Amino acid sequence: MASRLEINFVRLLSRCESIASEKRVETEWRLEKYVGALEEMLVALRKSQSKPTPELLTEYTRKVDFLKGLLEAEKLSSPTEKALANQFLAPGRTPTIANERMPATKTVHMQTKARCTGEMRDELLGTGSSGKGTSETDLRNRRGLPLDERQSAAELDAVLQHHHNLQEKLAEDMLNLARNLKNNTLAAQNIIKQDNQTLSQSMRQADLNFEKLKTESERLEQHTKKSVNWLLWLMLILVSFTFISMILFIRIFPRLR
Repeated sequence: MASRLEINFVRLLSRCESIASEKRVETEWRLEKYVGALEEMLVALRKSQSKPTPELLTEYTRKVDFLKGLLEAEKLSSPTEKALANQFLAPGRTPTIANERMPATKTVHMQTKARCTGEMRDELLGTGSSGKGTSETDLRNRRGLPLDERQSAAELDAVLQHHHNLQEKLAEDMLNLARNLKNNTLAAQNIIKQDNQTLSQSMRQADLNFEKLKTESERLEQHTKKSVNWLLWLMLILVSFTFISMILFIRIFPRLR
């Protein structure tokens, strides 16, 4: 059984959806205040001991976020920005009250898209050709009556076509971006691969040069040792020969008296 807090939350949420479906003037302040109260009540619901199921809480959060996004989108100045902002809004999936055949937030979403599409068309054409249809739609909204089926279908087709064009353009831009990113990645990969090959070759060449230098150093050391040994033996032989020569000289030529 729903708690008192949840019942009040659902009533206020239904009231906010009803206000959002009507044509509002710029000085309208109730919806913004009501949405702020909804946020506070939603926080209290999450902390409540008798809180709803996680699925229901997610749906409540989705609807409150939709109303917040709707208010933020209405504060934008350009119809194009409003249409783009409304495109990213996510309405609720289930009706708020039992007698709703279609979720009120989804109806509000469709009406807002149609209104933004009309404003964009008027801005592009620079005419007021859709003023009559807009005023009739606003009058019906004020009276709480549903939109004309043919007009709703035409506006919905226009919105869907506009969204389809935006999605195609976005998909094309993303495809180009992915293609450029892939090309840049492949180019960077090839450059890095070439640099790695060059670095490997340089390291191998440095190792070869080091081995050659080590071999030549050993050979030079051996040669130096060998030269020193030959020189030492030569000096010893020379000294010995000189000594023996002097002895022989003294023996052969005695000292004169």
